[in-house]
Amino acid sequence: MHIVYVSDGKAGHRSQALGLYKAMQRQSETGVTFEEASIENLPIFSLIFSLGKSQYAALQHAPDYIFGVGSHTQLRVLLLGKVFSEAKTVILMKPNFPFSWFDHVVIPEHDGVPEKDNVILTQGALNPIVNERRHQEKRILIALGGSSKRHQWNDEKVLAVIEQIIENNFECELVLTTSRRTPKAFLSVLKAKSYGKKLQIFPVEQTPRGWIFEEMQKAEAVWVTEDSVSMIYEALTAGCKVGVIEIDRLKEDRITQSVNKLGELKLISSSSQLNKLVATIAFKEAERVATYLLAP
Repeated sequence: MHIVYVSDGKAGHRSQALGLYKAMQRQSETGVTFEEASIENLPIFSLIFSLGKSQYAALQHAPDYIFGVGSHTQLRVLLLGKVFSEAKTVILMKPNFPFSWFDHVVIPEHDGVPEKDNVILTQGALNPIVNERRHQEKRILIALGGSSKRHQWNDEKVLAVIEQIIENNFECELVLTTSRRTPKAFLSVLKAKSYGKKLQIFPVEQTPRGWIFEEMQKAEAVWVTEDSVSMIYEALTAGCKVGVIEIDRLKEDRITQSVNKLGELKLISSSSQLNKLVATIAFKEAERVATYLLAP
């Protein structure tokens, strides 16, 4: 079985496609291969010219599945699906085209689309994480985001919660990392605080690719600023207890409502005490979608 991923080069989109591919690889009785095809190597006119030929020079092998994530991938996925008529097209987002044009449409439920026909709803975006059950007792990861179109970063609020996490879990090993949206001056302010000395701090610029996924495998619990929604779902998928650091909301929408729902379901908590966080149930969205796609 061969999967072709039409790529727009965005890491978050690639993570979703990899998550589904790896889940299918784990479940398939036959070998599964993965090929990433950049949209730059898939010009529209070239694809149109290849219709009906059942081959395309830019691809190494004929696909059985064609994945796409991102607005610029959708038309290319459709056209590749016409070139390779035996392949199944899978778009991992709410598409701009009629849903029926794709074989499968995988959409986070917070987009408000009903699950019917070829639509598969997921809790959050897919990711390549699995729970490796290597979590170390009393090891905590704190992952910071920053301002977004929905949230306004507030130094004092975040500092206050970090202080509470440290004070309430003083016997724990505490690791903290940032994201590219975290204000540059924040770590200097944090390090100047007396409680900051309790933290092992790893700025995002100094962490290699995949570092945070490995830390999630080791942490018993992860606290995430609420703007980092994808990281909340990644921590849940890794099997961590998840705490949320609340920051100012600029607006309420389906994304913030999805965080609210996770709280209502007791999957996440705003508590700063490890013993008050809830152990997550099996959270395997990529596995569930893969099972659906591979069903005879």
